[in-house]
Amino acid sequence: MGQTRRHFLFAAAALGAEAVRPHDVLAQGQGSTNQEVLPRTNRELFSARSSDGAMLAAEAKGDPAAPEILFIHGLRQSRLSWDKQFRDPVLAGFRMVRFDLRGHGDSDKPAALDAYSDSDRWADDVAAVIAASKLRRPVLVGWSLGGYVAGAHLRKNGGAGIAGINLVDAVTRLSPDLLTPLAGEFSRSTTSHDLAERVAATADFLGACFHQPPTGAALQEMLVVNGMTPSAAYEGFLRTSTTDLEPAFANYSGPILLTHGAHDRLVRQAMSERIRSLKPESRLSVFAQSGHSPFYEEPARFGRELAAFVTAANKA
Repeated sequence: MGQTRRHFLFAAAALGAEAVRPHDVLAQGQGSTNQEVLPRTNRELFSARSSDGAMLAAEAKGDPAAPEILFIHGLRQSRLSWDKQFRDPVLAGFRMVRFDLRGHGDSDKPAALDAYSDSDRWADDVAAVIAASKLRRPVLVGWSLGGYVAGAHLRKNGGAGIAGINLVDAVTRLSPDLLTPLAGEFSRSTTSHDLAERVAATADFLGACFHQPPTGAALQEMLVVNGMTPSAAYEGFLRTSTTDLEPAFANYSGPILLTHGAHDRLVRQAMSERIRSLKPESRLSVFAQSGHSPFYEEPARFGRELAAFVTAANKA
């Protein structure tokens, strides 16, 4: 057993009884002295119903009249991925909304693979959250799979109502030359019908998302969240016929910020560079101390750059 898997599986075992209801404990800031997990306060919880009836769990924070940000998380993650941004004082002046993608977190988890293979379903989810939260013209922040979801929204609904897009180590084209061999291996192992293999692969997948890995209660929470995602979500997504969303971004007339971790073990930097080549006015910001999750690994810099981008996008 590799060191990464041993570390992550040991942390999962340490959850004990708390793993049954992690949000009850962590939302109150109890059960740990780890400073990575702090109380989640001033949240406005709501839900949105997508076009196929799927209910999406979401929350908002900040002045409804302020410039808006809609955060879209990655595969096997949840809206909690954006905790550091929701606590960042630099971003406190914005209206921030985040939600659990279908198949993730507290959102509905359809069993049918076509609930995830149809890119229009992902697009409808974004539209449903925008409508339910009454966002006027948000900046979309799409991390990993979230970048694909943002592209699906542009493809179906256009970009007229979107002030800007921040793609964070985003998957915008499903192509082997733009994803790493490790990502390809996870596409098999994390959807395995062998429970032991799938559990080990899920822990390995989470470890591969970081250059500076989380520890303590934050790591425990992420492991629980990753385990909540059914294999149908990944397996269905991999069956999509919509494999290239670059045209949707090329046709988008608004500003694009590309954020990429220099040590990303899943998505090659070439993925972001392709979008930059299609949109010469876009900016690529490489985070030297980050892997696949620069918003988590270098949150202060990420917050500053996002705040500046959202402010500028709303003046355009």
